[in-house]
Amino acid sequence: MTIIIDPQSSGISGNMIIAALVDLGADKNKLKEIMEKSAQIVGKINVNFKKIDKQGIAAMYCHVEMLDKNSHVYYNELVDEINALDLDEDVKKTSINIFKRIAIAESKVHGKTLEEIHFHEVGASDAVADIIGSVWAYYSLNLDKEKIIGLPIAVGGGQVKTSHGILPVPAPAVLEILKDLNFKGGPVLSELATPTGCAIYAELCDEIKEFIPLIKGEKVAYGAGSKDFEHPNILRIIQSSSIDENDKIDVIETNIDHLTGEEIGYLFEVLLEAGASDVSITPIIMKKNRQGSLLKIISQRNKREKLINLIFKETGSLGIRIAPNIHRGLAKREFIKKTFEIKDKEYEVTFKIGYVNGEIISKRPEYEDLKKIAKETGLSLREIEELIK
Repeated sequence: MTIIIDPQSSGISGNMIIAALVDLGADKNKLKEIMEKSAQIVGKINVNFKKIDKQGIAAMYCHVEMLDKNSHVYYNELVDEINALDLDEDVKKTSINIFKRIAIAESKVHGKTLEEIHFHEVGASDAVADIIGSVWAYYSLNLDKEKIIGLPIAVGGGQVKTSHGILPVPAPAVLEILKDLNFKGGPVLSELATPTGCAIYAELCDEIKEFIPLIKGEKVAYGAGSKDFEHPNILRIIQSSSIDENDKIDVIETNIDHLTGEEIGYLFEVLLEAGASDVSITPIIMKKNRQGSLLKIISQRNKREKLINLIFKETGSLGIRIAPNIHRGLAKREFIKKTFEIKDKEYEVTFKIGYVNGEIISKRPEYEDLKKIAKETGLSLREIEELIK
């Protein structure tokens, strides 16, 4: 499946992303609870969702109302507060990555260090709600298992009033966040792209394309912006399947003969965290009969340079081989959730279903779900697997 985020006509903001994800199927009641609770790091808010009309298009609208004055929180304090929240680790980690993008942008614009950036520059309680809410909705829909493509952002034009005075549109922080991505001015004299929305987009997108690729559309979700224009002020999220089930990848290889087992284990972790699709090590015999290892990484093309630089840094390798644009056959994938009662408690397990020509070829439970159940129940992983069969 491919997810396309389309901010070409009316830009992007945090509440537009959340609204579109709710329209795509995220649980708005649970989302309201998480957003309001998380925002208390900075200040109290009230969140409401409703369908509204935007120039003839029915779109979901997320209204975030700040109920009190925001407290003064520095970036590092914010990170600690997010880590202390009762949320899934992936949600917290991705949320912190997004805040870091904003903080780095603000630090460059204002000539400050990250430690000096405080929260009115990173955002406010509505920004906390927007970011954590967007990330929670993203994971709740299992979009982390899918390819996310972003289309160019319309940033608007003119000027905008901020806490730092009147600034040109796009705001300096937006320019910093989007400087390596595609964006365009217009189509109105108004701010269309917020730092929060741009940072969420930059973190979640796997690839940026100028146009929608060849796809088979399955569902379109609409998130409404607060402003009204002569055109629909909406963000579209398109859920689709690829017509051609082939995907292009890079295979990156290098020989290693000087790392310890612990160092190779660490290398595995950092490469996967950096976005490698798969990492493997194969024992080999090198010249002069030296024992060594073949490091092989499967990578999406847009992550190639980052992974290559990481290999050079962590291994000290003097040469890396790349086999670019290799085609791999992909079965169509679908993720479904089923609930099981184990030791008088209900647990939700996500299954990855694989199809070829409409026939199911595999149906496997997600390891992380099984591991969590095993830890909570004290049963072995094998016992859990037998119970859910």
